[in-house]
Amino acid sequence: MYDLPFYREHDEGVIMAFIERHPFAFLTGCDSNKRPVATQTPVFAEREGDRIVLSGHIMKGTDHHKAFSGNKHVLVVFNGPHTYVSATWYANPRVASTWNYMSVHARGVIRFLNRDGLKAVLRKTSLHFENNDEQSPTVFDNLPSTFTDKMMNMIVGFEIEVTEIKAAFKLSQERDAETHQSIVEELESGDDNARMIAAEMAKR
Repeated sequence: MYDLPFYREHDEGVIMAFIERHPFAFLTGCDSNKRPVATQTPVFAEREGDRIVLSGHIMKGTDHHKAFSGNKHVLVVFNGPHTYVSATWYANPRVASTWNYMSVHARGVIRFLNRDGLKAVLRKTSLHFENNDEQSPTVFDNLPSTFTDKMMNMIVGFEIEVTEIKAAFKLSQERDAETHQSIVEELESGDDNARMIAAEMAKR
C-alpha cells in the first residue's frame, strides 16, 4: 500500500462504509510454494465485539482454495473510484502527473465454514444484492433445494478475522489550495470515476 501519513484514513466508520459500498474485493495470498494466488469475490465486513470479520464464498478446488487451505494468511483489497490527475492542472505544472484513488487493505486469517455457515453467507449475499427483497426469486431461501444442494457442493464459505486494516485515500491532500481546487474543477468534467474523486476531494 502507498502508506503515506497524509493519505491515511483512520476513522473506522468511514472505512467500514467504504467496504460496504465496494464489496467486490480482491482476495489474495500465497500457496505452500510461495506462489501468489488471487480471486475476486463479494466480501462483507462486520464488527463482532472487538474484532472485524470479513465473510464471503469461493469455488472449491481452485488454486486459491487449495492455497488458502494450506496458508491461511490472506490480504483483501477493496478498491473504490480512481482517476488520472494531470500535472497541467497544478499551480506549478513542471512536475509528474499522478493518479488519485481510494483503497482499503485488510490482512487476516481465513477459515472455511461448514455447510450451515455457507448457507448463512449465501443468504446474506443474495439478500444484500437483491436490496433485501425477501420475495425475490433469486434470494437463497427462495431457490429450489435441488439447485442449492448442487451449487453448495461446488463452493465453500469463509470468514477472515482481520488482524490489520489500512486505508489509503489519495486525494491530493499534499497540494496547495489553488492546485487542489483546480484538480477538483477539472475532474468534475471527467468520467464517473473522476467525478466521484472530485466529490470526495471537495467534501474533505
